Amino acid sequence: MITSIKGGEAAIAASHQLLAKRRRGSLTIADLGVDQIREQLSLAVDRVMSEGSLYDPQLAALAIKQAEGDLTEAIYLLRAFRTTLTRFGYAEPLDAATMLVRRRIATTHKDVPGGQLLGPTYDYTHRILDLALLEANGGDLSDLSDGGEHKAKDGSHTESVEADAKTDALTRECGVLARADLVEPTGPEGGGQVADITRDPAAFPSSRDQRLQSLTRGDEGFLMGLCYSTMRGYGRNHPFVAELRYGDATVVLNIPELNIPVGIGRIRVTECQTVHLTTGGSVRPQYTRGYGLIFGHGERKAISMAMLDRSMRSAELGEPVGYPAQDDEFVLSHCDSVAASGLVQHLKLPHYVDFQAEMQLLGQMRADYAERHADIESPTDSDQIAEALSGA
Repeated sequence: MITSIKGGEAAIAASHQLLAKRRRGSLTIADLGVDQIREQLSLAVDRVMSEGSLYDPQLAALAIKQAEGDLTEAIYLLRAFRTTLTRFGYAEPLDAATMLVRRRIATTHKDVPGGQLLGPTYDYTHRILDLALLEANGGDLSDLSDGGEHKAKDGSHTESVEADAKTDALTRECGVLARADLVEPTGPEGGGQVADITRDPAAFPSSRDQRLQSLTRGDEGFLMGLCYSTMRGYGRNHPFVAELRYGDATVVLNIPELNIPVGIGRIRVTECQTVHLTTGGSVRPQYTRGYGLIFGHGERKAISMAMLDRSMRSAELGEPVGYPAQDDEFVLSHCDSVAASGLVQHLKLPHYVDFQAEMQLLGQMRADYAERHADIESPTDSDQIAEALSGA
């Protein structure tokens, strides 16, 4: 039986009003501006940009405000907006080796070409609440400066002299291992067509470019959980971070009318390269690589991405595949926060017809069960279910 629902539109409109009221909060407190979110909640903005697959700090901050800080909902909003944009071309591959480096560490060698650059990190902070931040402009701001950054009229940042970055190109740390022939070579550069999972969904078994694209859009918590599982024994995967760097990379677009590559701007990215000791399978004993690259500053995710990239290459390297993190179909089919959120939250929508149909099926199954087990008395089952259906 299908019953029409009345009054739903008015209830939804009222719900929208309540949502706007809750988002604003107390009127005695100043409204939180999008600029404040962009500048002071930068790591949240970076995560939304990365998983939303759109590099725009202003729109990511807007999505965070609209979603009341629910990052999964903000990612959903940004991803939905992204689908409305016109695609006018493909950029050239980022040259991360020439990025303007703000942070760069290597855990395999103390002295690396170009040196270590600690940069901004929570790694060495005390995990103690800083009560000074409760006050407006709390904390010691005397040593802070804008690092040579200046805000343009459109709210973006233009950079002059970088006080917190190395402008010279830094050789990747994997190069030290490569020269000693201890690490597998990289694949051929250029020449091949790169998959685009926003146009053609990944097929299984997937190619590495499809996997990397899916992982960079994947949910950080899910990727980190799978990465953690491999380190605990569900897949032998405990690497060294050969290099982790965060900085500004130039986006280069080949202009068809000019037939020359032109730098159209810079974006901040985090790149991670891991090396994994590989002693079995179909390759000679050597270090093999994992790779991660994401928008903004997100080191946990970049490391998790690199480890899962290597983990999903197990079959390629002749290693046994027996755990979820090694199964590309499992990882890629479940790592997208937008898809996962949509399927989970659809359970909140009305399922009246489905539930009534299932109850009718349950009544028939119980009646059949009673016939097969005549010694078990359950004379009221069918009556109870019929009563529940009539009440629904």
